[in-house]
Amino acid sequence: MIEATSAGAILFRDTRGCREYLLLKSRPGDWEFPKGGVEGEEELQQTAIREVQEEAGIEDFRLIDGFRKDYDYVFEANGNTIHKTVHLFIAKSFEASAELSKEHRDLQWRDYEQAINTITQEGPRDILRDAHAHLDEVLGADAEEVAEAEGEGGESEAT
Repeated sequence: MIEATSAGAILFRDTRGCREYLLLKSRPGDWEFPKGGVEGEEELQQTAIREVQEEAGIEDFRLIDGFRKDYDYVFEANGNTIHKTVHLFIAKSFEASAELSKEHRDLQWRDYEQAINTITQEGPRDILRDAHAHLDEVLGADAEEVAEAEGEGGESEAT
């Protein structure tokens, strides 16, 4: 069995207060996140950054600290059995749109519920659940502080 390692990112953007995730439709038809094989001596994070740039055409983004989850699967290619381990990070896009690469058939920005229902493999779906909860925890505190600073932290006084 051949061992292979890939890395990628669960890329999200904030659109009018709604968090949306980028999904790419692969040539075989699975909806997934930007990811690809580690090249040379690359670190996993370097691979994830390169793959987002190559597969989504997005340059202005940053990885979110404190999150990396893995999943693995086995497949056949050219008469070989391949065991692939995929390492996913979270990245925030500061660009509103993405560009379709030649490696994919389609791309869509989806809110959490749509993304969960669109992703075709259980491993990435489970990791999106963890990533979404992580972002709620990390970004939720920031959003609450902003709301309180703007005077929106309390309940409405309307009767």
